[in-house]
Amino acid sequence: MTGPVAGPVSDHEVDLFGLPVAALTSEQVVARCVAAVERREVLEIGVLNAAKVVSMRRDARLRESLLGCDLLVADGQAVVWASRALGRPLPERVAGIDLFTSLLEVASERRLRVYLLGATAEVLAGVEQVLATRYPGAVLAGSHDGYFVPEQDDDVAREIGRARADLLFVAMPSPRKETFVDAHRDVLAVPVLHGVGGSFDVVSGRTRRAPGWMQRAGLEWAYRLLQEPRRMWRRYLVTNTLFVLLLVRERVWPSAPYRDPRRVA
Repeated sequence: MTGPVAGPVSDHEVDLFGLPVAALTSEQVVARCVAAVERREVLEIGVLNAAKVVSMRRDARLRESLLGCDLLVADGQAVVWASRALGRPLPERVAGIDLFTSLLEVASERRLRVYLLGATAEVLAGVEQVLATRYPGAVLAGSHDGYFVPEQDDDVAREIGRARADLLFVAMPSPRKETFVDAHRDVLAVPVLHGVGGSFDVVSGRTRRAPGWMQRAGLEWAYRLLQEPRRMWRRYLVTNTLFVLLLVRERVWPSAPYRDPRRVA
């Protein structure tokens, strides 16, 4: 016997693992970002993959940060497959790196101001070079590497605020990027805030992205495992197994929607 089936939480969201996930295409998400820039309204984009579904069960701060996002998209193909298995299908995967490059194209077309935050100074320099050559119309409002301690967060946030950026891309690991953006979004004063994970490494050429067929098959994790087997095998073995178990449990008894404590009256 199955439990109650959760449905849409709004016209453009579905409830997955207790989180409201945007049921939008990549094109629709980009359109939302353009509208946010035009209106100077804050749109914090969060990305959800299998690892975060697992981690948020024991990391309340990560869970709250995901709940605090204005738009939570399915970055991992596994999340899209899960949505279909649960009868709450998402239209497609909205990969963080694809959204990143799509927004850079928009920035180049509209001469928007871009701020890059995260990765090493070397990788950051590589992304800046790509920005100048592939997206010449985009304006680099500023950049800062991701190797600063939490005690420096306020100073970095104020630096970004002074840059008057239209788009902020944060390439720091989870939950560091979520908690930084969530805690400083008012000071940052950027319309679109997007955590892009390891996208800077890929765009700069430091690492390779999986071939298209592996992306479509949901095997990007396997490609990364082949690149870094000693570091990644245990993480993926544990994470993927736990995600499958959570999906089975969700199929039998859907999670009650989480609520962001900051938004509860």
